[in-house]
Amino acid sequence: MSKKFLIIGSSGQLATEFITYFSENDIEYSAPQEKDLDISDAAKLEAVILQEKPDVILNCAAYNQVDKAEEEQSIAFKINSQAVENLALLCKKQNVFLVHYSSDYVFDGKKGNLYIESDAVNPLNVYGKSKFKGEEAILKHLDKYLIFRLSWVIGCGSQNFLFKLQTWAKEKEVLHISADEVSVPTYTEDVVDVTLMSIEKQLSGLYHLTNSGYSSRYELAKYFIVKMGLGNIVIPVPMSTFVTKAPRPAFSAMSNAKISKQLGVTIPKWEYGVDRLIKIIKQ
Repeated sequence: MSKKFLIIGSSGQLATEFITYFSENDIEYSAPQEKDLDISDAAKLEAVILQEKPDVILNCAAYNQVDKAEEEQSIAFKINSQAVENLALLCKKQNVFLVHYSSDYVFDGKKGNLYIESDAVNPLNVYGKSKFKGEEAILKHLDKYLIFRLSWVIGCGSQNFLFKLQTWAKEKEVLHISADEVSVPTYTEDVVDVTLMSIEKQLSGLYHLTNSGYSSRYELAKYFIVKMGLGNIVIPVPMSTFVTKAPRPAFSAMSNAKISKQLGVTIPKWEYGVDRLIKIIKQ
């Protein structure tokens, strides 16, 4: 691929996966540290874009602390929507293609089926509302873009459920995990693959990018614990067992049929994503 990429949010698990891929495949990229590129600083952002002259910007930056967002609403909206609007305006001005990542939390989980791209959104929490506002900003200012809604992202990093699960597994023999919270665990490696295929095929628009299938938190935890060879007991409990500041959608699993059809590929099942991650963890 002959394009130059600028990665925003370089310390996150998705950005880390892109950096690994680009480094191994001699693809030109820049990934400034977050202290040198604050997405909410429009002037600094423009200066970096002018200096680096990217063809594509991958916006991996996000405020994704779902419960904390209920208290820090202004910060969540500043990063997830206002900064995204500034970024969209800069991409339009400098003729740069923008790839942005959103969330399944734009949905309320009440559909009772897999969500498709044309379904109405109705976020239940501040995080979901801020992510949807970010989507709207891009649609308002850009004609060509890629917005990928992701869910339950897992990868080599500490900002994901499986990392937390490993910590809990060391502390407790018996783990209580919600069985009525369902979505799609999505592996960073597959997000990178599908993103780059989409850019290569010059796709534009809004897509759901997840692994295939769906899972409850309990099913994911049990699968991971067994495959890791850990001896913990995993007990299913209702979501209501846990007191959280932010309400979560019960069934926010999304269909990846649209992007799969456009690319002519089958995106791997979530279990295979977990298997590959475990292989890395064990190494």
